Amino acid sequence: MATDDVLHGKRENEEEYFRKQDQELIERLRTASAAEKARRELDAATGLHDRELLKDVERLGFSAETASLLPLIPVLQVAWAEGHVTPAERAMILDLASHRGVVPDSPAGRQLAAWTEHAPAPSVFTGAMRLINAMLEAGSPAGGRLTAEDLGQYCESIAHASGGILGIGSVSSAERAVLEQIHAALKDRVK
Repeated sequence: MATDDVLHGKRENEEEYFRKQDQELIERLRTASAAEKARRELDAATGLHDRELLKDVERLGFSAETASLLPLIPVLQVAWAEGHVTPAERAMILDLASHRGVVPDSPAGRQLAAWTEHAPAPSVFTGAMRLINAMLEAGSPAGGRLTAEDLGQYCESIAHASGGILGIGSVSSAERAVLEQIHAALKDRVK
């Protein structure tokens, strides 16, 4: 009888072990499936069919719901050049986003509003231009009908939004430096 109890206990332990292994495997498969689904959605939203570029988009914190903000990162970078976003710059950014289909009470709208209050991580600014150029080249849905020229003009408009009398001296040296970086990054795309 004692031998039967020991064998029965062993069998129960083995069954429990394999049940846990099966549950862990199922969970890993679910996680992998969800990650692949998210990557396909991000691919569709950005038009970037390259896996490494999509990984870079994810590393910067963008999802399919917020990918439409990626082309606006240079505009935000200009707005944050002086360490804060003025009310006029904020209004222009939100208006631009609205014209590009960003709804205020959407994940993208909420993220953008947060970024006008608190600057994105520096890695977002530094990593965005390569991805934006790839999106412009691909004719990405997130890029919409945006061109490099449009993006440069939006950045210039933001730089002029809050300064000077009649626009005289309205672009600070910090904004000018950021504009030069953006124009240099876009130069091959500007006709």
